[in-house]
Amino acid sequence: MALAPVVDIHTHMYPPEYISILSSRDTIPLVRTFPSSPDPRLILLESEIPSLERALADPSAPLPGRPLTKHFTSLPAKLSFMSHHNITTSVLSLANPWLDFLPADTAGATAEQINTSFETMCSSTNTAATTNTTTPQPPKLFFFGTLPLTAPPPTILASITHLTTLPHCRGIILGTGGLATHQGLDDPSLLPIFHALAASSLPIFLHPHYGLPHSVFGTGAYGHVLPLALGFPMETTIAVARMFLAGVFDEVRGLRMVLAHAGGTLPFLAGRIESCVVHDAALVGKAGGWEGRRSVWEVLREQVYLDAVIYSEVGLKAAVEAAGGADRLMFGTDHPFFPPVGEKAGEAEEGEWESVRLNVEAVNKALGEGSEEAALVMGGNAVRVLKLY
Repeated sequence: MALAPVVDIHTHMYPPEYISILSSRDTIPLVRTFPSSPDPRLILLESEIPSLERALADPSAPLPGRPLTKHFTSLPAKLSFMSHHNITTSVLSLANPWLDFLPADTAGATAEQINTSFETMCSSTNTAATTNTTTPQPPKLFFFGTLPLTAPPPTILASITHLTTLPHCRGIILGTGGLATHQGLDDPSLLPIFHALAASSLPIFLHPHYGLPHSVFGTGAYGHVLPLALGFPMETTIAVARMFLAGVFDEVRGLRMVLAHAGGTLPFLAGRIESCVVHDAALVGKAGGWEGRRSVWEVLREQVYLDAVIYSEVGLKAAVEAAGGADRLMFGTDHPFFPPVGEKAGEAEEGEWESVRLNVEAVNKALGEGSEEAALVMGGNAVRVLKLY
Protein backbone atom coordinates (compact mmCIF):
# COMPACT_ATOMS: atom_id res chain seq x y z
CA MET A 1 0.00 0.00 0.00
CA ALA A 2 1.36 3.42 -0.97
CA LEU A 3 2.03 5.79 1.88
CA ALA A 4 -0.13 8.89 2.18
CA PRO A 5 1.55 11.94 0.66
CA VAL A 6 3.13 14.62 2.84
CA VAL A 7 2.84 17.96 1.06
CA ASP A 8 4.53 21.16 2.24
CA ILE A 9 2.63 24.13 0.84
CA HIS A 10 4.54 26.78 2.82
CA THR A 11 8.20 26.58 1.83
CA HIS A 12 10.33 29.35 0.34
CA MET A 13 13.28 29.86 -1.98
CA TYR A 14 15.25 32.78 -3.41
CA PRO A 15 16.39 31.88 -6.97
CA PRO A 16 19.87 33.06 -8.03
CA GLU A 17 18.35 35.76 -10.27
CA TYR A 18 16.57 37.23 -7.27
CA ILE A 19 19.72 37.33 -5.15
CA SER A 20 21.50 39.11 -8.01
CA ILE A 21 18.82 41.80 -8.11
CA LEU A 22 19.00 42.39 -4.35
CA SER A 23 22.80 42.42 -4.42
CA SER A 24 22.79 45.23 -6.99
CA ARG A 25 20.56 47.54 -4.93
CA ASP A 26 21.62 50.55 -2.87
CA THR A 27 18.38 50.84 -0.86
CA ILE A 28 16.47 48.24 1.11
CA PRO A 29 15.68 45.52 0.47
CA LEU A 30 19.24 44.55 -0.39
CA VAL A 31 21.84 41.83 0.02
CA ARG A 32 25.38 42.46 1.24
CA THR A 33 28.38 40.24 1.92
CA PHE A 34 30.76 40.63 4.86
CA PRO A 35 34.24 39.15 5.41
CA SER A 36 33.18 37.77 8.79
CA SER A 37 30.12 35.92 7.45
CA PRO A 38 30.16 32.76 5.31
CA ASP A 39 26.76 33.71 3.92
CA PRO A 40 25.36 36.89 2.34
CA ARG A 41 22.98 38.92 4.52
CA LEU A 42 19.48 40.02 3.54
CA ILE A 43 18.54 43.45 4.93
CA LEU A 44 14.79 44.07 4.78
CA LEU A 45 13.92 46.73 7.33
CA GLU A 46 14.58 50.44 7.76
CA SER A 47 15.42 49.70 11.39
CA GLU A 48 18.38 47.60 10.20
CA ILE A 49 20.06 50.47 8.33
CA PRO A 50 22.04 51.79 11.36
CA SER A 51 23.50 48.34 12.06
CA LEU A 52 24.28 47.94 8.34
CA GLU A 53 26.20 51.21 8.33
CA ARG A 54 28.12 50.21 11.48
CA ALA A 55 29.02 46.81 10.01
CA LEU A 56 30.26 48.37 6.78
CA ALA A 57 32.45 50.79 8.74
CA ASP A 58 33.66 48.34 11.39
CA PRO A 59 34.31 44.67 10.45
CA SER A 60 34.01 43.66 14.12
CA ALA A 61 30.49 45.11 14.53
CA PRO A 62 27.45 42.81 14.75
CA LEU A 63 26.05 41.98 11.33
CA PRO A 64 22.63 43.20 10.21
CA GLY A 65 19.85 41.28 8.56
CA ARG A 66 19.34 37.58 7.98
CA PRO A 67 22.02 35.14 6.76
CA LEU A 68 21.09 33.65 3.41
CA THR A 69 22.30 30.10 3.99
CA LYS A 70 22.17 27.49 1.26
CA HIS A 71 18.70 26.55 2.47
CA PHE A 72 17.40 29.83 0.96
CA THR A 73 19.05 29.41 -2.41
CA SER A 74 20.03 25.80 -3.11
CA LEU A 75 17.69 23.32 -4.75
CA PRO A 76 19.76 20.31 -3.54
CA ALA A 77 19.46 21.66 0.02
CA LYS A 78 15.67 21.93 -0.38
CA LEU A 79 15.44 18.37 -1.66
CA SER A 80 17.67 17.11 1.15
CA PHE A 81 15.46 18.86 3.72
CA MET A 82 12.39 17.25 2.15
CA SER A 83 13.98 13.81 2.18
CA HIS A 84 15.02 14.04 5.83
CA HIS A 85 11.52 15.12 6.93
CA ASN A 86 9.71 12.60 4.71
CA ILE A 87 8.06 15.32 2.61
CA THR A 88 6.71 13.91 -0.62
CA THR A 89 6.01 17.17 -2.45
CA SER A 90 6.69 20.87 -1.85
CA VAL A 91 4.93 23.91 -3.29
CA LEU A 92 7.71 26.49 -3.49
CA SER A 93 7.20 30.24 -3.25
CA LEU A 94 9.39 33.31 -3.30
CA ALA A 95 9.82 34.74 0.20
CA ASN A 96 9.19 38.34 1.19
CA PRO A 97 9.68 41.03 -0.08
CA TRP A 98 8.71 39.34 -3.37
CA LEU A 99 8.82 41.89 -6.25
CA ASP A 100 7.12 44.74 -4.40
CA PHE A 101 10.18 47.01 -4.58
CA LEU A 102 10.83 46.92 -8.35
CA PRO A 103 10.48 49.88 -10.73
CA ALA A 104 7.28 49.71 -12.77
CA ASP A 105 9.09 49.47 -16.10
CA THR A 106 11.13 46.38 -15.19
CA ALA A 107 8.75 44.53 -12.87
CA GLY A 108 6.93 42.58 -15.58
CA ALA A 109 10.07 41.19 -17.20
CA THR A 110 11.55 40.33 -13.80
CA ALA A 111 8.39 38.50 -12.74
CA GLU A 112 8.51 36.42 -15.92
CA GLN A 113 12.17 35.62 -15.27
CA ILE A 114 11.60 34.59 -11.64
CA ASN A 115 8.50 32.53 -12.40
CA THR A 116 10.25 30.78 -15.29
CA SER A 117 13.13 29.98 -12.94
CA PHE A 118 10.72 28.30 -10.52
CA GLU A 119 9.13 26.37 -13.38
CA THR A 120 12.55 25.15 -14.50
CA MET A 121 13.39 23.99 -10.96
CA CYS A 122 10.14 22.05 -10.72
CA SER A 123 10.33 20.56 -14.19
CA SER A 124 13.94 19.41 -13.94
CA THR A 125 13.46 17.93 -10.47
CA ASN A 126 10.27 16.09 -11.37
CA THR A 127 11.79 14.72 -14.57
CA ALA A 128 14.85 13.46 -12.69
CA ALA A 129 12.66 11.83 -10.04
CA THR A 130 10.72 9.99 -12.74
CA THR A 131 13.70 8.81 -14.78
CA ASN A 132 15.87 7.72 -11.85
CA THR A 133 13.48 5.15 -10.40
CA THR A 134 11.73 2.00 -11.56
CA THR A 135 8.55 2.76 -9.62
CA PRO A 136 6.11 5.60 -10.28
CA GLN A 137 6.87 8.65 -8.14
CA PRO A 138 4.62 11.66 -7.47
CA PRO A 139 5.99 15.03 -8.60
CA LYS A 140 8.29 16.53 -6.00
CA LEU A 141 7.90 20.23 -6.73
CA PHE A 142 5.24 22.77 -7.70
CA PHE A 143 5.25 26.52 -7.06
CA PHE A 144 3.21 29.62 -6.33
CA GLY A 145 4.12 32.37 -8.79
CA THR A 146 4.79 36.00 -7.95
CA LEU A 147 3.19 39.05 -9.57
CA PRO A 148 4.78 42.38 -10.60
CA LEU A 149 2.51 44.47 -8.41
CA THR A 150 4.41 47.71 -9.01
CA ALA A 151 3.74 47.45 -12.76
CA PRO A 152 0.73 48.89 -14.66
CA PRO A 153 -2.44 46.75 -14.51
CA PRO A 154 -2.08 45.36 -18.07
CA THR A 155 1.38 44.06 -17.17
CA ILE A 156 0.07 42.38 -14.03
CA LEU A 157 -2.74 40.74 -16.00
CA ALA A 158 -0.24 39.58 -18.64
CA SER A 159 1.82 38.02 -15.84
CA ILE A 160 -1.22 36.05 -14.70
CA THR A 161 -1.69 34.81 -18.26
CA HIS A 162 1.97 33.77 -18.35
CA LEU A 163 1.56 31.79 -15.12
CA THR A 164 -1.28 29.78 -16.66
CA THR A 165 1.18 28.51 -19.29
CA LEU A 166 3.60 27.13 -16.69
CA PRO A 167 2.66 23.50 -15.96
CA HIS A 168 3.83 23.47 -12.34
CA CYS A 169 2.30 26.76 -11.19
CA ARG A 170 -0.53 26.25 -8.71
CA GLY A 171 -1.35 29.81 -7.62
CA ILE A 172 0.37 33.02 -6.57
CA ILE A 173 1.95 34.30 -3.39
CA LEU A 174 0.74 37.74 -2.31
CA GLY A 175 1.69 40.13 0.46
CA THR A 176 -0.76 42.26 2.40
CA GLY A 177 0.29 45.60 0.91
CA GLY A 178 -1.38 45.13 -2.44
CA LEU A 179 -0.32 47.31 -5.37
CA ALA A 180 2.59 49.74 -5.49
CA THR A 181 0.50 52.31 -3.62
CA HIS A 182 0.30 49.91 -0.63
CA GLN A 183 -3.37 50.65 -0.11
CA GLY A 184 -4.06 47.11 1.09
CA LEU A 185 -6.07 44.25 -0.33
CA ASP A 186 -9.38 46.14 -0.13
CA ASP A 187 -8.07 48.52 -2.81
CA PRO A 188 -10.73 48.56 -5.61
CA SER A 189 -7.90 48.65 -8.16
CA LEU A 190 -7.12 45.03 -7.23
CA LEU A 191 -10.54 43.73 -8.26
CA PRO A 192 -9.62 43.09 -11.93
CA ILE A 193 -6.59 41.14 -10.72
CA PHE A 194 -8.69 39.10 -8.29
CA HIS A 195 -11.20 38.39 -11.06
CA ALA A 196 -8.38 37.27 -13.37
CA LEU A 197 -6.93 34.96 -10.72
CA ALA A 198 -10.35 33.45 -10.06
CA ALA A 199 -10.98 32.95 -13.78
CA SER A 200 -7.58 31.27 -14.11
CA SER A 201 -8.18 29.01 -11.08
CA LEU A 202 -5.06 30.41 -9.40
CA PRO A 203 -5.55 30.64 -5.63
CA ILE A 204 -3.74 33.25 -3.55
CA PHE A 205 -1.28 32.18 -0.88
CA LEU A 206 -1.45 35.22 1.42
CA HIS A 207 1.72 35.93 3.37
CA PRO A 208 2.56 38.90 5.65
CA HIS A 209 5.64 41.13 5.47
CA TYR A 210 6.33 43.42 8.45
CA GLY A 211 3.21 45.42 7.70
CA LEU A 212 2.61 46.85 11.18
CA PRO A 213 4.43 49.97 12.45
CA HIS A 214 7.79 49.05 13.92
CA SER A 215 7.12 51.33 16.88
CA VAL A 216 4.49 48.98 18.31
CA PHE A 217 7.21 46.41 19.02
CA GLY A 218 9.31 48.65 21.27
CA THR A 219 13.04 49.19 21.10
CA GLY A 220 13.94 45.95 19.36
CA ALA A 221 15.45 44.44 22.51
CA TYR A 222 13.36 41.30 21.98
CA GLY A 223 14.86 40.35 18.62
CA HIS A 224 12.28 39.38 16.01
CA VAL A 225 9.91 37.65 18.47
CA LEU A 226 7.19 40.31 18.50
CA PRO A 227 7.09 41.11 14.75
CA LEU A 228 7.09 37.42 13.78
CA ALA A 229 4.98 35.87 16.55
CA LEU A 230 2.39 38.66 16.82
CA GLY A 231 2.93 41.16 14.01
CA PHE A 232 2.72 38.68 11.13
CA PRO A 233 -0.50 36.99 12.35
CA MET A 234 -2.21 40.32 13.08
CA GLU A 235 -1.15 41.69 9.69
CA THR A 236 -2.84 38.75 7.95
CA THR A 237 -5.95 39.09 10.11
CA ILE A 238 -6.33 42.80 9.35
CA ALA A 239 -5.77 42.31 5.62
CA VAL A 240 -8.44 39.61 5.31
CA ALA A 241 -10.87 41.51 7.56
CA ARG A 242 -10.53 44.56 5.30
CA MET A 243 -11.24 42.42 2.24
CA PHE A 244 -14.31 41.03 3.98
CA LEU A 245 -15.63 44.45 5.03
CA ALA A 246 -15.05 45.83 1.53
CA GLY A 247 -17.09 43.02 0.00
CA VAL A 248 -14.22 41.59 -2.04
CA PHE A 249 -15.21 37.99 -1.37
CA ASP A 250 -18.81 38.66 -2.41
CA GLU A 251 -17.64 40.50 -5.52
CA VAL A 252 -15.27 37.70 -6.57
CA ARG A 253 -16.99 34.50 -5.50
CA GLY A 254 -14.50 32.37 -7.43
CA LEU A 255 -11.51 33.72 -5.52
CA ARG A 256 -9.73 31.19 -3.32
CA MET A 257 -7.13 32.05 -0.69
CA VAL A 258 -4.73 30.04 1.45
CA LEU A 259 -3.76 32.02 4.55
CA ALA A 260 -0.26 31.62 5.99
CA HIS A 261 0.32 30.81 9.66
CA ALA A 262 -3.10 29.20 10.10
CA GLY A 263 -4.94 32.41 9.24
CA GLY A 264 -3.19 34.60 11.79
CA THR A 265 -5.64 35.35 14.59
CA LEU A 266 -8.78 34.86 12.49
CA PRO A 267 -9.65 31.50 14.10
CA PHE A 268 -9.81 33.24 17.48
CA LEU A 269 -11.22 36.61 16.42
CA ALA A 270 -13.71 35.79 13.64
CA GLY A 271 -16.55 35.83 16.16
CA ARG A 272 -15.46 39.17 17.54
CA ILE A 273 -15.21 40.62 14.02
CA GLU A 274 -18.70 39.36 13.24
CA SER A 275 -20.11 40.80 16.47
CA CYS A 276 -18.56 44.19 15.77
CA VAL A 277 -20.00 44.16 12.24
CA VAL A 278 -23.57 43.50 13.33
CA HIS A 279 -23.34 46.11 16.08
CA ASP A 280 -21.77 48.88 14.00
CA ALA A 281 -24.37 51.48 13.06
CA ALA A 282 -22.14 52.83 10.28
CA LEU A 283 -22.19 49.44 8.56
CA VAL A 284 -25.77 48.45 9.31
CA GLY A 285 -27.01 51.76 7.96
CA LYS A 286 -24.60 51.83 5.04
CA ALA A 287 -25.99 52.69 1.61
CA GLY A 288 -26.85 49.46 -0.13
CA GLY A 289 -27.21 47.76 3.23
CA TRP A 290 -25.29 45.04 4.99
CA GLU A 291 -28.25 42.70 4.75
CA GLY A 292 -27.64 39.56 2.75
CA ARG A 293 -23.86 39.67 2.97
CA ARG A 294 -22.26 36.46 4.19
CA SER A 295 -20.73 36.24 7.65
CA VAL A 296 -17.02 35.94 8.37
CA TRP A 297 -17.61 32.28 9.17
CA GLU A 298 -19.25 31.62 5.81
CA VAL A 299 -16.44 33.30 3.89
CA LEU A 300 -13.83 31.33 5.82
CA ARG A 301 -15.56 28.06 5.06
CA GLU A 302 -16.33 28.75 1.40
CA GLN A 303 -13.39 30.68 -0.04
CA VAL A 304 -10.51 30.39 2.43
CA TYR A 305 -8.07 27.64 3.34
CA LEU A 306 -5.48 27.77 6.11
CA ASP A 307 -1.99 26.37 6.31
CA ALA A 308 -1.12 24.40 9.44
CA VAL A 309 1.94 26.41 10.45
CA ILE A 310 0.76 27.04 14.03
CA TYR A 311 3.18 25.00 16.21
CA SER A 312 0.63 23.88 18.80
CA GLU A 313 -2.27 21.51 19.29
CA VAL A 314 -4.45 24.28 20.75
CA GLY A 315 -3.89 26.57 17.78
CA LEU A 316 -4.49 23.81 15.25
CA LYS A 317 -7.77 22.79 16.87
CA ALA A 318 -8.95 26.41 16.71
CA ALA A 319 -7.96 26.65 13.05
CA VAL A 320 -9.84 23.43 12.20
CA GLU A 321 -12.93 24.68 14.03
CA ALA A 322 -12.87 28.10 12.38
CA ALA A 323 -12.24 26.69 8.91
CA GLY A 324 -15.14 24.28 9.20
CA GLY A 325 -13.18 21.05 9.26
CA ALA A 326 -9.83 19.37 8.74
CA ASP A 327 -10.46 19.27 4.99
CA ARG A 328 -9.57 22.99 4.78
CA LEU A 329 -6.08 22.93 6.32
CA MET A 330 -2.77 22.12 4.63
CA PHE A 331 0.57 21.26 6.18
CA GLY A 332 3.54 23.61 5.87
CA THR A 333 7.04 24.00 7.29
CA ASP A 334 7.98 27.66 6.58
CA HIS A 335 11.40 26.32 5.54
CA PRO A 336 14.05 27.77 5.51
CA PHE A 337 12.94 30.13 8.26
CA PHE A 338 13.15 29.10 11.93
CA PRO A 339 16.24 26.87 11.57
CA PRO A 340 17.89 25.20 14.58
CA VAL A 341 19.85 27.67 16.72
CA GLY A 342 22.44 27.51 19.48
CA GLU A 343 23.83 24.03 20.10
CA LYS A 344 21.42 22.61 17.53
CA ALA A 345 22.52 24.94 14.73
CA GLY A 346 24.71 22.24 13.22
CA GLU A 347 21.60 20.13 12.70
CA ALA A 348 20.39 22.61 10.10
CA GLU A 349 22.51 20.84 7.51
CA GLU A 350 21.05 17.35 7.72
CA GLY A 351 19.18 16.93 11.00
CA GLU A 352 15.64 17.46 12.21
CA TRP A 353 14.28 20.99 12.40
CA GLU A 354 12.34 21.55 15.62
CA SER A 355 10.00 23.97 13.84
CA VAL A 356 8.92 21.14 11.54
CA ARG A 357 8.57 18.66 14.40
CA LEU A 358 6.30 21.04 16.30
CA ASN A 359 3.94 21.44 13.34
CA VAL A 360 3.80 17.69 12.70
CA GLU A 361 3.12 17.03 16.38
CA ALA A 362 0.37 19.67 16.41
CA VAL A 363 -1.44 17.85 13.60
CA ASN A 364 -1.04 14.44 15.22
CA LYS A 365 -2.09 15.58 18.69
CA ALA A 366 -5.08 17.60 17.48
CA LEU A 367 -6.42 15.11 14.95
CA GLY A 368 -4.95 11.77 16.00
CA GLU A 369 -1.78 10.26 14.60
CA GLY A 370 -2.62 8.00 11.69
CA SER A 371 -6.19 9.32 11.42
CA GLU A 372 -7.89 10.13 8.15
CA GLU A 373 -8.15 13.78 9.18
CA ALA A 374 -4.43 13.99 9.91
CA ALA A 375 -3.66 12.45 6.52
CA LEU A 376 -5.82 15.10 4.84
CA VAL A 377 -3.97 17.95 6.54
CA MET A 378 -0.55 16.43 5.95
CA GLY A 379 -1.07 16.06 2.21
CA GLY A 380 -4.45 14.91 0.97
CA ASN A 381 -6.04 18.35 1.02
CA ALA A 382 -3.17 19.96 -0.90
CA VAL A 383 -3.31 17.26 -3.56
CA ARG A 384 -7.04 17.87 -4.01
CA VAL A 385 -7.25 21.66 -3.67
CA LEU A 386 -4.10 22.49 -5.66
CA LYS A 387 -4.59 19.67 -8.16
CA LEU A 388 -1.07 18.35 -7.66
CA TYR A 389 -1.46 14.81 -9.05
